[in-house]
Amino acid sequence: MTSVPQRRAPRRRRATSSRRGGPLVYLVLVLLALYAIGPILVLLFSSLKNPAEISTNPMGPPSEAMWDNFLTAWQNANMAAGLSNSLVIVLATAVGVCLISGAAAYAMVRLDIPAPGALTMYLLVVTALPIQLFLVPLVNWWTRLGLYDTQIGLILIYWAIYSPFSTLLLRSYLIAIPPDYEAAARMDGAGEATVFFRIVLPLIWPGVITAGLVAALQAYNEFLLAVTFIQDNEALPVSISLYSFQQGFTVNYALVSAAGIIMILPVLLLFLVLQRRFVEGYASTGMAN
Repeated sequence: MTSVPQRRAPRRRRATSSRRGGPLVYLVLVLLALYAIGPILVLLFSSLKNPAEISTNPMGPPSEAMWDNFLTAWQNANMAAGLSNSLVIVLATAVGVCLISGAAAYAMVRLDIPAPGALTMYLLVVTALPIQLFLVPLVNWWTRLGLYDTQIGLILIYWAIYSPFSTLLLRSYLIAIPPDYEAAARMDGAGEATVFFRIVLPLIWPGVITAGLVAALQAYNEFLLAVTFIQDNEALPVSISLYSFQQGFTVNYALVSAAGIIMILPVLLLFLVLQRRFVEGYASTGMAN
């Protein structure tokens, strides 16, 4: 008998292409990191200088760090009140957007509503519209309703403009979840509210965190609506406090830079803590139809 030659098992291909591209990939990442961190680093250097050194050495590190600039900017710019007001606005915006978008996405995917495709298209169109188109009628309506120059009035607007995107985001999560869990809960006598809060919400929790974080960052950095609808100095968010301080201290760029560092520090820390969940929330959804 002639022995049949056995085929050798194919060797696993090594990831040579990824290894060859390793140094180039790292170089690109380092350049992107410098591009992102560079402005913040220059702002930090400016916040530790005096005005004379900023004019002679605008980009380099300070010869002697002046940490008192942060205390002076904190007091003169009223950053404590601005940060506390922004905290209230950001938390209320994030919680409201998560509840509104979660309930809307659940209704679009699970409930029998007419023309769900048209509703999705409507949300896409609303997301693309600029808010400047509605400023004049909004000021008129909010003045009549007594919501002008109040934080709750600004929060309601944030709910309206940030909820469509979050609804589409959470809708893509719900599409990927089988409805068997909800059907089992209904067989046990659970109502729609119980099914949503105790079954659906824990399953889409990464998406909820992502939607809340996106809405919080947008509300924290938003300027146009805040400067239009908030006039009371005691209710100003931190972005308007920094703007008012900059208008009064345009010559002392060191104090303005210190106030800017104080403003971006909470957002930077929040993103560093939740960056993994933020990236996972975006990566796990493709905005499915």
